[in-house]
Amino acid sequence: MDFKELSVKCRTYRRFSQDPIDPAILDELMENVRIVSSAMNGQVLRYVVVKDPALVKALQPAIHWAAALPKELGTPKEGEQPVAFILVCKEAHANPWSDIDAGIAVRNIALNACSYGIGSAILGAVEWNKVTSLLEVPENWKPRLLMALGYPSCESHIVEVPANGSIKYYLDENKNYCVPKRALKDICIVK
Repeated sequence: MDFKELSVKCRTYRRFSQDPIDPAILDELMENVRIVSSAMNGQVLRYVVVKDPALVKALQPAIHWAAALPKELGTPKEGEQPVAFILVCKEAHANPWSDIDAGIAVRNIALNACSYGIGSAILGAVEWNKVTSLLEVPENWKPRLLMALGYPSCESHIVEVPANGSIKYYLDENKNYCVPKRALKDICIVK
């Protein structure tokens, strides 16, 4: 698919089929994120790939999903939960731009995963102490983001911002995500 199609399809997903992700794909995601740009070539990000079903399940209670939706609608239920996670950490001595590096990394992972039909959710509302304890993360790796991965069992659509101007995402009658995006003319000045 071309880049525009990939960008449109690479949405946030919060409900997944329970089909496992081929370990070779997870390896590719990590190899490709290993070589992305980083500020000052500092390479301060560290990753924990979680694919063991028991660990994936154990992480679920530490995640707070979809703040814009009621919990019963935004939190994936048993049988809808992600099948893998990637924890993105930064070294304790990271440079001031490491959060930008984390953004670059998760977008790279999300786009790469999407090219295989794998959906993702980039999560920040996470009980980090529970996650780091469960995964036995080295003390000098500071968690920044958690990526949920799996084959989507729902759809996510870009829609126009309604007349009231709300950019709050919502579920349609089929429980598919609708994500209002501002028009280009409203976010960009060309000179």
